[in-house]
Amino acid sequence: MRVKHIRSLKLPKSLIRVILGGLLLLICMSCTSENEKGESVYTVQRASEAAVIDANWEKPFWQNVPALSLAHHMGEKPAHFPVTEAKLRYDDQAIYVIFRVQDQYVRAVADGYQGPVYRDSCVEFFFTPGADIAAGYFNLEMNCGGQALFMHQLKWETEVTPVSADHFSEVTVAHSLPEIVDPEISEPTTWTVEYRLPFSVLANYTSLKAPDAGTVWRANFYKCADATSAPHWLTWAEVDFPRPNFHLPEFFGALVFE
Repeated sequence: MRVKHIRSLKLPKSLIRVILGGLLLLICMSCTSENEKGESVYTVQRASEAAVIDANWEKPFWQNVPALSLAHHMGEKPAHFPVTEAKLRYDDQAIYVIFRVQDQYVRAVADGYQGPVYRDSCVEFFFTPGADIAAGYFNLEMNCGGQALFMHQLKWETEVTPVSADHFSEVTVAHSLPEIVDPEISEPTTWTVEYRLPFSVLANYTSLKAPDAGTVWRANFYKCADATSAPHWLTWAEVDFPRPNFHLPEFFGALVFE
């Protein structure tokens, strides 16, 4: 019997990246569950020791910790839909957050604390340190260069308290890209940001009890890039609103502390 030799199929590298990114997105979507209300739920594991904050997604501290994935979008579905993941852990003093973004068209020009980082390649953690969204929420927004905007909001745009620079100096931040990324990086680029956020910082702005096993916070995670050449608005918990708006705590998912 003659055996026909099958020539190997050579796919463009760009197509391979898209396929692998899609598979990773499907895998990470399984790391987020839903409660009986249909809300997205993520379990925050307790850490037995503090992490070195170095923006290293692969370090032992984050191994065996499931990632949540930003699989939803606001507005029209963007042509550029970067695979965006986050992991969280906590101890008695702080919550630890790391993001990894498989991105393209990456830019960071915001210069200084409380600048318009949302116009850059940016990841955002919005959260209420408790289950009651009426108590207000924090929005911690950070671009790929580690610049941040950090506010406490009782009511969006009308009852807002900026987190002071002195208090933010207690937050340890690391990032894999330079502080300024200009001109925009047009080729595929993976970047990470990581931070340690002490509960004592939050206690300056809201009534707060450090979480323990069974504590529930409300939260959402976002990825945006308003002023890049490929703008997009991605979310972890789905937001049912006709245009991009991240300041809708009624759509927050749940963080359940282990």
